[in-house]
Parts: sequence; structure tokens; C-alpha cells
Amino acid sequence: MSGRLGWAGAIAAVVVAGLGAGGYMFLSGGEKDPFASCRSTAIAGGTAAIGGPFELIDETGRTVTDRDVFTRPSLVYFGYTFCPDVCPLDAARNAEAVDLLRARGLDVQPVFISIDPERDTPEVLAEFTDYMHPDMLGLTGSPEQVKAASQAYRTYYRKQETDDEYYLMDHSTFTYLVLPETGFVEFFRRDDTAGEIAEVAACFIEAAGA
Repeated sequence: MSGRLGWAGAIAAVVVAGLGAGGYMFLSGGEKDPFASCRSTAIAGGTAAIGGPFELIDETGRTVTDRDVFTRPSLVYFGYTFCPDVCPLDAARNAEAVDLLRARGLDVQPVFISIDPERDTPEVLAEFTDYMHPDMLGLTGSPEQVKAASQAYRTYYRKQETDDEYYLMDHSTFTYLVLPETGFVEFFRRDDTAGEIAEVAACFIEAAGA
């Protein structure tokens, strides 16, 4: 199955559960939380432990930093375009959440960061993100750049051991809400619906005045 046909056809697929990898990282936080009324999760080390500077390549081939990307509230997901089920479904759900937020007058950007730079060129990402949502931003980079961004957000990914060009990637499946100036504020799991994400994200965005 080709990567492009895989993610396009997977929109109609049914996935029982996401990958369990990465669930270790969100436990409890101790810092004073200005968004306490919006939050239903707790994070090991507090929200400051997630996120930070990165340098990646956008789908036009331009080098960008986190400051270039997060000029408005963003829903950020780490995945890859050849993913047969989880990534396209999560990306489509995040796109739906963005549309729900826009119906409430909130401008939110969906961001898709590839953890498979070997296959996810800017051109491949552009086709994928255009299919998912007209405003979705795709980011890739060198293996070192991708690793640094993944480490900043404490995500997990690993290429399955095979010589097959149609290899799969194991990876965590969280979506992150990032606000301009503030940075990371909340995460969402695979079983959160678009409506639930939109409701919680709206609380944070309105509280921040973003």
C-alpha cells in the first residue's frame, strides 16, 4: 500500500485504540497553574517541562523556528504520512476541532510534525496537509532536527526494524495545545473527540486572551 493511498483511505477506518507508547510522561505537576479552571490533566514537572525551541523545514522548503510557527494558538501532532490508520484519523480529528473553534470565532492552526523525515519531504507533507485541512502546517527536517523537536515535546518514536521501504513507525499519539508567548499548556489523548478538544482549547485560549 502506498503512503498516499494509505492515509487517504484511512479516514474511514476504525481504530480501537492508539499506541500506548509515551503514556509515561504525564503524571503530576506542582507549579501554580494560571489555567487551573481549564485543566483536567496533570503533567510531570509542570507545563514548562514540555515544549521549547526547535528548527524545522516547512512544506514550502523554508527553514522555520518555533517562533515562526506559533504565532497563533496551535494544535500540534507528531506523526507521519505513511501511517496506515492512527495518524490520519488523529489529524482529521484535529482539523475538525479547528473548524469547531473557528465557528466560535477562535483562530487555531493545526500543525503536523513528521517523525519520518526519510520519506516525508516538504512536497509529500504539503499533499498530506492540504488533504487534511487547508490551514494545516506540515513540518519536517533532518533526522537531528526532528529528534530535537520530539525531545522538546517529550514524544516517542521508533522506526520498526525492517529493510522494507514500506516500514512503519511506532510513536506516541498526543496532541498538544500551544499558545503564542505562553507555549505548551495542555495535551489531548487519542480518545478525546473533536468536540472535547475544541471545548477545552477554547477555555485555554480565552483565558490567555490569545
